[in-house]
Amino acid sequence: MNDYLSALNGRVLVAAHRGLAAGNVPCNSIPGYKAALKTGADVIELDVSKSLDGTLYCFHPGMEKRFTGSDKHIAQMYDDDVKKLRLLNMDGAATDQKVPLLRDALMLIKDRCRVNVDKFWDDIPGISALIRELGMNDQVIIKTAAREEYFALIRQYAPDMPFMPVLFSEGGVHEALIKDRKIRYIGAEVIFGSESSAFCQLEYIDKLHRDGCVIWVNPIIYDYCHQLTAGHSDDVAVSEDENLGWGWLIDKGYDILQTDFPLQLKRYIQTKYPDRA
Repeated sequence: MNDYLSALNGRVLVAAHRGLAAGNVPCNSIPGYKAALKTGADVIELDVSKSLDGTLYCFHPGMEKRFTGSDKHIAQMYDDDVKKLRLLNMDGAATDQKVPLLRDALMLIKDRCRVNVDKFWDDIPGISALIRELGMNDQVIIKTAAREEYFALIRQYAPDMPFMPVLFSEGGVHEALIKDRKIRYIGAEVIFGSESSAFCQLEYIDKLHRDGCVIWVNPIIYDYCHQLTAGHSDDVAVSEDENLGWGWLIDKGYDILQTDFPLQLKRYIQTKYPDRA
């Protein structure tokens, strides 16, 4: 039986999206990860990009123009060019921060909170090897889309690391993975644009909980036209009604909320749900 849910002991975990970004502190930066740690975040999400030299960096692939001003992707660059990049702040001005190495970010967070390694599928063998070298096998949460080609690589390179598929539809993935003894399946990240989604129904939530699995949701907003939690978002929580935003998700029974406002969400949980803080 999966024991990840029981290990939470009823707590709702707060995941800091790309660390904490505000003002002159960029996302996916060492200061951003330090700031997220200071909020008491239970999980820090970081993205991974790999250079042409095979070096692993913390950066969201495809966001180079927005966050560094570069027209080239890190995947198209050698290390010498990546090292010249400077992360941009919220006003688009260059900061003194370089694109951090994945190794440096993991070493900063080691033994301090859980780490969601996003874009894990970009180099499953390489990222797994680094996590294992640092002794962080139990501290990470790794994710991929629900594709058999990724599952095969996880069985080969990361069978002992807590794994969550990212799901846009149910499709029987839970039933298949709960029986897979070569993948350490701990639950699912679910994306839904409507409250009528199967992921919003108690039948689905209770099913995963009965099997000891957790459910991760994303009240973050990338694009208001594409809601990830049926409108129960960070935007609603911080500008209108915390109960309608975050509270709705917690009351539904979701276990991990990824947010761009980790301190506010932590305080809300401590105040409204003290037994789940």
